[in-house]
Amino acid sequence: MTRTASGARTWRAATEAALYGPHGFYRRPGGPGPAGHFRTSVHASSQYAAAVAELLRRVDEALARPPHLAFVDVGAGRGELTAGVLARVPDDVAARLRPYAVERAPRPAGLDPRVEWLAGLDEAPAGLTGLLFANEWLDNVPVDVAETDDEGTARRVLVRADGEEAPGPPVDGADAGWLARWWPLDGAPPGTRAEIGLPRDLAWAGAVRALGAGLAVAVDYAHEHGARPPLGTLTGFRDGREVRPVPDGSCDITAHVALDACAAAGSGDGPAPAPRTQREVLRALGIDGRRPPASLASSDPIGYIRALGAAGEAAELTDPAGLGGFGWLVQPVGPACAGLPAALTA
Repeated sequence: MTRTASGARTWRAATEAALYGPHGFYRRPGGPGPAGHFRTSVHASSQYAAAVAELLRRVDEALARPPHLAFVDVGAGRGELTAGVLARVPDDVAARLRPYAVERAPRPAGLDPRVEWLAGLDEAPAGLTGLLFANEWLDNVPVDVAETDDEGTARRVLVRADGEEAPGPPVDGADAGWLARWWPLDGAPPGTRAEIGLPRDLAWAGAVRALGAGLAVAVDYAHEHGARPPLGTLTGFRDGREVRPVPDGSCDITAHVALDACAAAGSGDGPAPAPRTQREVLRALGIDGRRPPASLASSDPIGYIRALGAAGEAAELTDPAGLGGFGWLVQPVGPACAGLPAALTA
């Protein structure tokens, strides 16, 4: 880090303005949305929406088919996942479905009128029953960055709009407590970094509280205690490429999520579920990347080509070195869905 950075502020404050300010990356009108800058599972294949629709069906069955079934898409982007789920649920589920898309950007044109667009979860009706699904939302909840100095003290990292950094004051208060529990820096060499995930824990706990009964799911880049990256994961994305994170509104700014900490926050005093991988969950939901039998090529050439394409998409979604390595936090709310996490182990 440089020793001077006039006009610098914490990464959390800088990211909040860069992503969600009046001219921020996610609120800029007329842009392509997240799909124009990075590839998520939602954009990789329609099979992802099909898997989420299957999960919603299982939640519906566990809840004994309530008269109003909620699907809450948190961090909805341009509503692609919500639209995909609506297109794939059975008619009897669709008739009772109440879809909500939660996104700080304005409602996109052409979105299905059945979808209620919310700027925040606080606008949702209280005590929803159904599935809350947050795909790559928590990684965009802004966090502060800490770095150890030459004496081993964890200091907040300050940053200017041009990306120049400077050391700030020592981490204290609740953030210091979070580091001690979830990402300890005691004894770490100078320059070791950590992203302080407390805001994400609080955001996830609030999301879980939005449900009266059902299942809350967070899917994201993730790491766990004991295997945190020593230099952190803060980075940027623009036009499909990873770039230096500069908090000027020109790029996405993201960092991997300590999903184990979020799980504990969302569980309150109860046992916290262990995050699992996208590969195992999607396989349990019927997404299979195996190639079709070669005999199909002669008996049904067109069917073989379609099946081959579907297998390729499924393989991308479940690739353990890529999207399949994403963490899934599957958190039941109430007793009706308590058995669903175990059923999602392939």
